[in-house]
Amino acid sequence: MDSQARSLRTDLQLGIYKIIDPFVKLLIKLGLTPNAVTTIGFVLNLGVAVIFVIGAEEGNRGELSYVGWAGGLILFAGLFDMLDGQVARLGNMKSIFGALYDSVLDRYSELIMFLGICYYLVAHHYFISSIAAFVAMIGSLMVSYVRARAEGLGVECKGGLMQRPERVVTIGLCAIGCGLGSIYLGGDYKMYIPGFKYHVFETITIFTLPIVVLAFLTNITAVNRLIEAKQALMEKEKNDNTN
Repeated sequence: MDSQARSLRTDLQLGIYKIIDPFVKLLIKLGLTPNAVTTIGFVLNLGVAVIFVIGAEEGNRGELSYVGWAGGLILFAGLFDMLDGQVARLGNMKSIFGALYDSVLDRYSELIMFLGICYYLVAHHYFISSIAAFVAMIGSLMVSYVRARAEGLGVECKGGLMQRPERVVTIGLCAIGCGLGSIYLGGDYKMYIPGFKYHVFETITIFTLPIVVLAFLTNITAVNRLIEAKQALMEKEKNDNTN
């Protein structure tokens, strides 16, 4: 099942590369290096956090257009996460430092995005959702950290459902959906069940419910990677002792 998921993910990634390669070649002609593209993606994620902070400070609780605009920018910034690697490959500009720079700025970008989300949710008193966003942030960081530590010990560790592209797409699309939902449903829309005094759904749930799911799946992915790394390390030690 895991191998099928990886194969589907690889096929999808290759399909996206075919679409973005003409744009990648344009960036190379313009003289942009992979590190420059990585930096642009980081700056765009700063913009995501700024939108959430402005929405927290100037917007009302039911004014969810800020969430929608932030979602659009999240997806646009996420595109540059794919572009930098392709610029390096097609432009023959791969470097060890470039790989490190990309990984470091990816972590900064994601943490800054979550900072903006948490700030927005706390400011508008969505406290449970803000905790879920913080837990999702922890899980996202640990998914990357477990892989980095495992690879540093000489084993590959790339499995799991919620890798960075999936996280970016999930948050971006759901944020856009929330913004659009506020247009058609209204930002203060709430759904009640007869006889139950608490609402079971409101417009911002379009954004916050996937974050709750993300909080679980990212940490499950991190734990699964840890188990996978343990098995690989035990196998490696066994082979080393045999030799």
